[in-house]
Amino acid sequence: MGVVTYDYESTSPVAPSRLFKAFTVEAPKSIEVEANPSSGSIVKINFVEGLPFQYMKHQIGGHDENNFSYSYDLIEGGPWGDKLEKISYENKFEAAAGGGSICKNEIKALIKGSEGVYKPVEAYLLANPESCN
Repeated sequence: MGVVTYDYESTSPVAPSRLFKAFTVEAPKSIEVEANPSSGSIVKINFVEGLPFQYMKHQIGGHDENNFSYSYDLIEGGPWGDKLEKISYENKFEAAAGGGSICKNEIKALIKGSEGVYKPVEAYLLANPESCN
């Protein structure tokens, strides 16, 4: 299994508290929780019209209202594909020096079958030390 990590940072003139509320409270149209909404719970979020996805199903990682940060593992819906096992998101909104916000995201995608490519190449190189020098 391979892991691809992508760090993304963008600035916004909107305050961190407002962005945090929009992403965690306002964008969802409805929320279906399989158990108490806490770390480890599975949640299906149906989004309001106009967003690129109708829904996402994820497992809650953490939610820190004081630091405007939250994390979750996407396990269904959204930008899902049959080659992914899960996508992990860590999101944080910080105040920018001149006002507004900086949005920091770390996204980790666990890719199914990536070892199916890596391991044969590795085995070939180990068996053929003169290759690719």
